[in-house]
Amino acid sequence: MPTPQHQVVKPEKLVATAIGMLEQELVLPNLFQKEGVDQFKGAKDDTITVKVEGVLPFHEYAWRNDRSSGIQFDEYAERKIPVTFGGNFYSAVKLTDEQNDFDIDQWAKLLRPQVKAVARGLARRCVTTLTGAAYNVVIGNTERNLRGALVEARRVLNAFRVPDGARYIVVGSDFEAALLNDEKLNLAQYVGDDTAESALRLASLGQKMGFSFVVDQTIAPGDAYAFASSAFILATAAPSVPQSVPYGATTSFEGLGLRWVRDYDSEYMQDRSVVNCYAGTRSVKDVLVGWDEANKTEVISAGEHFVRGIKLQLDGASNYPAASSELATITGISDASVWTPTGRKVETDPANA
Repeated sequence: MPTPQHQVVKPEKLVATAIGMLEQELVLPNLFQKEGVDQFKGAKDDTITVKVEGVLPFHEYAWRNDRSSGIQFDEYAERKIPVTFGGNFYSAVKLTDEQNDFDIDQWAKLLRPQVKAVARGLARRCVTTLTGAAYNVVIGNTERNLRGALVEARRVLNAFRVPDGARYIVVGSDFEAALLNDEKLNLAQYVGDDTAESALRLASLGQKMGFSFVVDQTIAPGDAYAFASSAFILATAAPSVPQSVPYGATTSFEGLGLRWVRDYDSEYMQDRSVVNCYAGTRSVKDVLVGWDEANKTEVISAGEHFVRGIKLQLDGASNYPAASSELATITGISDASVWTPTGRKVETDPANA
C-alpha cells in the first residue's frame, strides 16, 4: 500500500495567518496606539518606554531693538511614557490522537478559536484602561440633549488641543440605542451598510462631528468615551519560542505580537497547542501650551494632564476642572461653566444634577 503524501505546513505560515485573525477580531484595541515591542526583554521592572514629542514655547524678538538683551533659549526634551507589561494572554488546548485524526483536519481551524480567546483578553485589558482613566471632564445628562452633548465634547477636545485626525467615541449599548433613536443625529442610516468582516468595522456606527462612533458591549451601557487614537497605548510582544519546542513561531503585524507553540505529550498521546502574547496598556498625559494674555506670551504647564480623552454619560452630573486649576487656566475649560441640557451653568447649579 503506497504511503500517502502529506502537505507540511510550516509554523511560521500558520502563525502569520493567526496574527491576521487576531487583528480582525479586535475592536477597542485597534483604537489604541499600538506598539509592537521586542526590546522589552531585559527591561527593568518589565517596563518599556514610548517616546512622545516634546513641547517648546515660541518667543518674539523685538523689531529694531537695541540688542541689549539676547534671545531666550529653551531646553528641548522628549517625554518618555512608561508602559509596563503585566499581562500574558493565552489560550492552551490539548488534542488527542483521535481528535487529530478524525475531528480536526487542519490546525488553522483550531487556531481561530484560540486567537479569538487571546483577542478577548486584550480587549478586556483595554476596556479596563479606558474606563479606569482619570478623566478631567465628564459630560453628564447627555440623554436629554445628545446632539448638544456631542458638540460640547468636540469643543472640549478642541480646547484641550487634542489632535483631530482620528477621534473616536466608544459607546455602551444603551448609549448606542439613544444615538440611533435620535433623529437629529441620523446615525441609524450607517448601521448594516458595511459588509467588511473585521470586528471593528462591524462595530462602527458611522461618523459625525469629527468622531467615528464605535459600540462596545463590554463597557457600562450608559457610558461613552471620546478620545484621540493617541490617548492610549497598547504594547504587545511575542514571547520567544523555547529551544526545546520543535514546532513554534512568532510574528508581528500592525503593532501586534503573537507566539504559537505546539508539542506532543507522549504519556497521554495528545498534542498541545498554546497561543499567547505579552501586553501592557496605559493612558498618555500631556504638557499643555497656553497663552498668557496679560504678558502676551506663551506658557507651558508645570504638570502633565490627561486631556486626550473625556467621558460622557446618559445621566449624572457634568464634572469639569476647578476654575483655579492649572488645566482650567490654560484651556479655559472649568467648573465655572459646565454643559447642561438647558445651557451652560456653574457646576453647582441645580440644572447640573
